[in-house]
Amino acid sequence: MASENISFDNIPSSIRKPGKYFEFNTKLAVRTLPNNKQRMLIVGQRTSAGTVAEKIPTRIFSDKEAEVCFGAGSMCHLMARAAITANPYLDLTVIALDDASAGQPAVGTVTFGASASGSGVLTLYVGKKKVEIAIATSTAAAAVAAALEAELDKHPDLPVTASVDGAVVTLTAKNKGLCGNDIHLSYVLTNVSTLTVSIAAMASGATSPTLADALVVVFGEKYDIIVTPYNNQTDLTTLKTHLDSVSGPMEQRPGVGVYGMNAALSTVTTLTGQVNSGRILCAYHRYTAATLVQSMPYEIAAAFGAVMAWEEDPARPLNTLALTGITPANIADRLSRTEQETLLYNGASPIEVGPGETVQIVRAISTYLQDAQGIDDVSLLDITTIRTLDYVRKAVRERISLRFPREKLSSKTPPKVRSEILDVLLKLQELEIVEEVEANKDGLIVERDLQDVNRLDARIPADVVNGLHVFAGRIDLLL
Repeated sequence: MASENISFDNIPSSIRKPGKYFEFNTKLAVRTLPNNKQRMLIVGQRTSAGTVAEKIPTRIFSDKEAEVCFGAGSMCHLMARAAITANPYLDLTVIALDDASAGQPAVGTVTFGASASGSGVLTLYVGKKKVEIAIATSTAAAAVAAALEAELDKHPDLPVTASVDGAVVTLTAKNKGLCGNDIHLSYVLTNVSTLTVSIAAMASGATSPTLADALVVVFGEKYDIIVTPYNNQTDLTTLKTHLDSVSGPMEQRPGVGVYGMNAALSTVTTLTGQVNSGRILCAYHRYTAATLVQSMPYEIAAAFGAVMAWEEDPARPLNTLALTGITPANIADRLSRTEQETLLYNGASPIEVGPGETVQIVRAISTYLQDAQGIDDVSLLDITTIRTLDYVRKAVRERISLRFPREKLSSKTPPKVRSEILDVLLKLQELEIVEEVEANKDGLIVERDLQDVNRLDARIPADVVNGLHVFAGRIDLLL
């Protein structure tokens, strides 16, 4: 057995007084892999009613707390609600932005005509929130409008405010910017004839805050998942730059980003091609006017991110996991198999409606499609791949930090470091995070750097475990 010099941290070699001296060494205590608890960050907008100022990262534990901190019906409130509904045990931080000074709110209207010739009920859906009023026989259109506005005022968690002028109820998004245009309005009128209802969709929202203003505040912090309400190329490029910076070899803080969309399929796939990031995921659930009750894209993104945070095994696929709280699309809006395949080949993660009207993930993929040369590249197709690589790096880094905090660099050092890395890889294999460690171990190289006398270099082969997404079988008929 090769001899090894025993080094001491607290017992000096110059002792002359007789005695038996012992110190405790904890560097070898930890032999397991680190945990992979996920932290999620939501970026959104607040209202002036919120008690927390903009650009202050705030831990959130409940729907009510989000309402108080960021204002009832604000984007931050509704995104936090969607996230906590999907994952009640989420480690959630929210950072709010004020509306842009040049921002414009989206506006929609509900216009009534004639009078009710019978008694019945009007149900108005604002996003997925239902507001109902009773209508008595002979009620005039202006009176119906006034009653609806009064009822809307009783629901402070709506993403809109209401005002009435004659027979017209005007709905104004609480937060200025493009996201207000995604607030869906629809209605159902029962047992009331002659009364007419006309809805003008939410529109004209413009100029959202800049995502970079929030990300620069949290640059030094570690968030495994960042959810953004902004689904435009400029802000997603900002998010891509941020994630590449914080997760790079210098900062080493892993992270993925999530945004949501419910637009036309061609619009979705065009944007994913522009983003082209192995760390950003587009959650897509299609709604059209055929679906009365609709979750907003930023709610979909928040729920998707929260479910991803629940799965701490980085290599385990998210297929079929439910997005609790997200409303199912109408049958006419649901994606066909061909459409799902198109999305999966173009960097979007489709969402489907399963048994029991459960909204669930089909497959979680990144927006990464091509390498820098424009060549199709599937290396980072599944979002599990980059999350697995992040975890492998974390496990190796922590082991080296624990074992060699004050190590001398001699010819004995590289084999000791290699042995520890190999042990980490074998434990990762036991958890089915990587595989074929024995077959690849000759590729595990630890050597002294040729230029820096104080540096070790390592090449670590990581054959990540892939998800089982497709099974193909042939049934042979025997007569």
